[in-house]
Amino acid sequence: MSSSASDLSYRLAREAEAVCRQYLSNGRRVGRYWIVGDVRNTPGRSMHLRLLGPESGAGAAGKWTDSATGEHGDLLDVIRGSLGLMDFRDVADEARRFLSLPRPEPEPPHRPRAIPAPTGSPEAARRLIAASLPILGTLVETYLRHRCIDRLHDVGALRFHPRCYYRADDKAPRQNWPAMIASVTDLGGAITGAHRTWLDPSVAGKAPIETPRKAMGALRGHAVRFGSSAKVMAAGEGIETMLSLRVVLSGVPMMAALSAAHLSAILFPDALRRLYIARDIDPAGDGAVATLTKRAAAAGIETITLSPHLGDFNEDLVAFGLDELRAIVRPQVHPADVERFHLAAPFGRL
Repeated sequence: MSSSASDLSYRLAREAEAVCRQYLSNGRRVGRYWIVGDVRNTPGRSMHLRLLGPESGAGAAGKWTDSATGEHGDLLDVIRGSLGLMDFRDVADEARRFLSLPRPEPEPPHRPRAIPAPTGSPEAARRLIAASLPILGTLVETYLRHRCIDRLHDVGALRFHPRCYYRADDKAPRQNWPAMIASVTDLGGAITGAHRTWLDPSVAGKAPIETPRKAMGALRGHAVRFGSSAKVMAAGEGIETMLSLRVVLSGVPMMAALSAAHLSAILFPDALRRLYIARDIDPAGDGAVATLTKRAAAAGIETITLSPHLGDFNEDLVAFGLDELRAIVRPQVHPADVERFHLAAPFGRL
């Protein structure tokens, strides 16, 4: 997050309850929290925003989590979501307008200029993620549903950026495209990198550019995570692949390593005892499965390879539908997990 955005976020946090009363008027205060339906000010109780706490770190004031979706953010996201703003400049202007109300705090003197983060660095990834939006109601949600991925709970790792820079190479002109931004995190949840999927709003698909997917930051050993670490987990290459597998393996935490090479090097959580490996049908995918299986065995972790009929599980979901994908996956799952993860009884889309 840029220094100006950080400053606005900190100043809003000092007036957290006043911000909530202005922009989340359908909620109410309960103890140290403001409770409301979601960041768009829908009535309900899913979103919890902390009203009191330190300026940063664990328990910071102004931070919120939506327990229904896994989304999280700060008070700038509240302003953005409640007013339906897309451009950060508009969000910042509205935040400054609000902060000009009685008892504004003076700007800190001699604030140093923000130092640009090195291109492709973990810090650059963290700033990109901080400048992005929750995905619900955005082109990212449309894109995923177009890929038949309907189960969008606990997807806080995914964000939306309406104008994400793209360059085919260092000499190419810079373009702006909407993008799905994915947080790459280590086992402790710290952001180490980001993955960008540039999107074309006219077709709800990937943008018509040379390389519509790129990663940045420190990736080796880390992953895009959906769900918390557990005894039984699944790992694979692509984000859409793992979200598709999660449609039928409800409740299994998923790790998307973003490539075959990174899948083979993924780090194991301490709690992990059984790992499902989602195989991509190509030589690189086979090599990743073999390497990861060997590493897991050495760590005392059972592995089960799950194979799609086509190239990956998202291709299967799009081509065959939910029921057929469920039929493809169920015979490959450990018998103890069939009931545990709701593969025994039919279910519909959320």
